[in-house]
Amino acid sequence: MASAASISSQEEDSRQYEMSSVSRKRSHAESVAAVERGDYSLAPITPPLKKPACESQYMTREYLSRLEKNMTICKPAPFTNDEEAVREREACDYSTKITLEMARAGTAPRPIRVYADGIYDLFHQGHARQLMQAKNLFPNVYLLVGVNSDSLTHRRKGRTVMTEDERYEAVRHCRYVDEVVPDAPWTLDDEFLEKHKIDFVAHDDIPYTTGSATDVYAHIKARGMFVSTERTEGVSTSDVVSRIVKDYDVYVRRNLARGYSAKELNVSYINEKKYRLQNKIDDLKKKGKEMMEDIEGKRTDLILKWEEKSREFIDAFLMLFGRDGRLTQYLSEKKDSVMMALSPPSSPKPGSQSSEECNSPPAKTSKFDFSSRARASLVDDDYSDDEEPGGI
Repeated sequence: MASAASISSQEEDSRQYEMSSVSRKRSHAESVAAVERGDYSLAPITPPLKKPACESQYMTREYLSRLEKNMTICKPAPFTNDEEAVREREACDYSTKITLEMARAGTAPRPIRVYADGIYDLFHQGHARQLMQAKNLFPNVYLLVGVNSDSLTHRRKGRTVMTEDERYEAVRHCRYVDEVVPDAPWTLDDEFLEKHKIDFVAHDDIPYTTGSATDVYAHIKARGMFVSTERTEGVSTSDVVSRIVKDYDVYVRRNLARGYSAKELNVSYINEKKYRLQNKIDDLKKKGKEMMEDIEGKRTDLILKWEEKSREFIDAFLMLFGRDGRLTQYLSEKKDSVMMALSPPSSPKPGSQSSEECNSPPAKTSKFDFSSRARASLVDDDYSDDEEPGGI
């Protein structure tokens, strides 16, 4: 018989299980609202767990705490001053230095903090690929990404298309990033490295001078903390901007058609009218092309129907007049009759009478045929001088 302590423990575990199940039954709208507020402490939506058959073995506080620990939701990377990033940084024992050999061998006693920086304007696949390489440099990497501010970028390199806040958000939503360092410095000094407990710095191996003769990462390379990544050829922010400038008229006309004003696009009044006229001409061309395609489609349908009808006509003609057609079969069946009709028998020769002619009745004479009677009267009325009537 179970003791009172064990029964009480089972009841407590069961109550904890039910409470955790209720907490997991959160609606999707609540989760979305929590993410929009920036509250990522809530557990994600998961189906209720099936209660194990043997509660006393599995339904323990350790089991429930492990379940709660594994429940996470997708969220952007924290900024360096956020509580999550501070907690991760404080947990790092930076006194234990990690060498490049230890990192590559996978024998580091803690997560390896790798730092990558850049402007990340118009965040594209080249940026994402660079961060992916930095994340996969060693096993168990914690990737920090520094993003330069607008003022520093404009002073050192030039104007950007995106603002610093837009660039921060673009980077922190990359899946490879664990922490974002806003307003990152142009040159990394020892104080910055110590503050963020950086073990290695990742960047492409091409010297980054930005107009000066000194490589920005020369100090890092001298300390043996530099790890090179590979550039993605064929794509860069400058290439993207060049494409936009090349097709400037196309993009302006498209945005005017979408409802943007000329002032928002920094377009003069004359150019605005020119672009709008070009849009109307293009619309007319498009409609004309669609009309011609419609006509072409109808013409194609007509040709197909005509070919189908002509094929049917040819088949019917061959069925009637072909070598094995109905007319040929009919003529072959009626050949003798047709030959008799086309070639009648010749007239009989004189002196030859057939049996039919012998047995046939005499031919009827004409009603006014007096030829025989005339010959008889001529014989009867012939009186010669040698024989006179009453002569001896």
